Amino acid sequence: MLEALSNNLQDNVGEWLRGGPEDDVVLSTRVRLARNIAGYPFLSRASPQQIARIEELLHEKILSCRFRERMNYYRLNELDPLLRQLLVERHLMGRDHAEASWVRGLAFCADEHLSLMVNEEDHLRMQAVCGGLQPRRAFEEVCEVDDALAEVIPFAFSARYGYLTACPTNVGTGMRASVMVHLPALIMTREMDKVIEMSRRLKLALRGLYGEGTRGSADLYQISNRVSLGVKEEKILAEVSRAAGGVMSLERNARENLLREDRSALQGRIERALELLREASMISSEETLHLLSQVRMGVHMSLVKGVGLKELNELLLLTLPAHLQTIEGKRVERLKRNELRAARLKEKLSVD
Repeated sequence: MLEALSNNLQDNVGEWLRGGPEDDVVLSTRVRLARNIAGYPFLSRASPQQIARIEELLHEKILSCRFRERMNYYRLNELDPLLRQLLVERHLMGRDHAEASWVRGLAFCADEHLSLMVNEEDHLRMQAVCGGLQPRRAFEEVCEVDDALAEVIPFAFSARYGYLTACPTNVGTGMRASVMVHLPALIMTREMDKVIEMSRRLKLALRGLYGEGTRGSADLYQISNRVSLGVKEEKILAEVSRAAGGVMSLERNARENLLREDRSALQGRIERALELLREASMISSEETLHLLSQVRMGVHMSLVKGVGLKELNELLLLTLPAHLQTIEGKRVERLKRNELRAARLKEKLSVD
């Protein structure tokens, strides 16, 4: 699988970086559903034998239901740690799922817009990701998978509480809707407190690039609903869409203010960022993401010529540690990765 993925990396950046409506600010939309199998305890209370049985049962049902042709299934315990890290970088699963010690699985389709995590926090978590701001489409696509599996799996459900989940905040619909937003101007102008306040007011969660407990690398953040108990799916989608609209307005206003205050200084800053990316002989992942973020904003603001969004989106992914090593075909220590990253940036961003 490592070789097959490596061969596919150059041509497939994954759905979350593919682009779509409003993608100058909203990179992608995700809708996730949490489900558990009736008759089995939650993972925190299950024995190793029960956990193994849950994985075996879900493995069988996923590969026998009506969307089976679209999915590849992998037992994470059998995958190399580097490959698991790569799947995290591609937002197909979370870090906790990749690093857990119990029997667990991951299924995803070739274009990566659908993925299913088996034995994460719940027995099953299904997610659909769509490029840009597309909450309705993501919701409909994950519901299609949910409906197909509900035909063959008895999900734990209460007439009073809704779907039963390991975390109380997911009880009810079991649904988490989120948007991945790019906020470089708000970071530059030190106005992120406006986003924090908006999230607080709308009772939404604001997290970093890889979810809970992570930072906003590349000025990327996730905004999602906090609770699903007593809240209908339509309301969750509306709340997250409303938040996305507010954040887009804040970020676009911040970009306009930067232009008004000193266009030449902003353009110079972005051009220096691009020059550093093109000329570095060694560069860390964190610095690369920071500089790519500024250049990406510059492209959307028509301040940069000769660089395309497709190239920048590819580099946001392909310069990450596990991707670099997978393309190289072996594990590489950090300083060598910094050299490889610089070489890849030069290759992709070189001026003809």
